[in-house]
Amino acid sequence: MSDAWVGVVGSVIVAVLTLIGVLTSNSRAQAVTDTKLEELTREVREHNGFARRMPVVEEQIRVINHRIADLEKEQKGA
Repeated sequence: MSDAWVGVVGSVIVAVLTLIGVLTSNSRAQAVTDTKLEELTREVREHNGFARRMPVVEEQIRVINHRIADLEKEQKGA
């Protein structure tokens, strides 16, 4: 009977140590995942800001091109 108890106690100790190892490993993996998610979120926000500004820049380029064309016409007429 004592051999059985030694086996059970040994199994319980191994199970507890395994559980501690798994929980530690999972918390570290979760920390890495959280860090990566924060970095991706920052990059997406940066990209979205760029995407909002781009149409404004395109419109400004169109206006500049029209002004250059008008100046070229004036210079040819002069």
